[in-house]
Amino acid sequence: MKELLYLKDEQIKDFIQLLFYAYRETFSDPKEILAKNSFGPAHLRALNLIERNPGTQLGELMYQLKITKQSLNRVLRDLLKSKMIKQIKDEEDTRRKNLFLDKEGKIFFEKIYETQKKRIFNALKNSEPDSVIKFKEVLNKIINGTK
Repeated sequence: MKELLYLKDEQIKDFIQLLFYAYRETFSDPKEILAKNSFGPAHLRALNLIERNPGTQLGELMYQLKITKQSLNRVLRDLLKSKMIKQIKDEEDTRRKNLFLDKEGKIFFEKIYETQKKRIFNALKNSEPDSVIKFKEVLNKIINGTK
């Protein structure tokens, strides 16, 4: 049987540490932009999910972010007040509200995206195509809890 060196405890610990540093650096790039609006990482995560899933509803957002309704409401209140997002009543069920980026939110998100894109783009550009594909597969398996 082939010995899988990358499954040794030290290599797994190293990989976890690298994931942490990659996350830290990627999400620290737009820190200054967020701070100007008194926003933090929670606001960025919400904006990101709303941008990627226009029309998402509160329950889906809570599920995706894995946070409580109380925590999400604070973030959404800030984003609504600053006109970054808008809520539109669902046509089928008016009790539900669909969330979208507003005009200001789209501009703001694009600024943030551009700061993060530089780091990610350069890393992908300077990697072998096969390693990019395999890395994406590994990340998806980490996210989905593949055993």
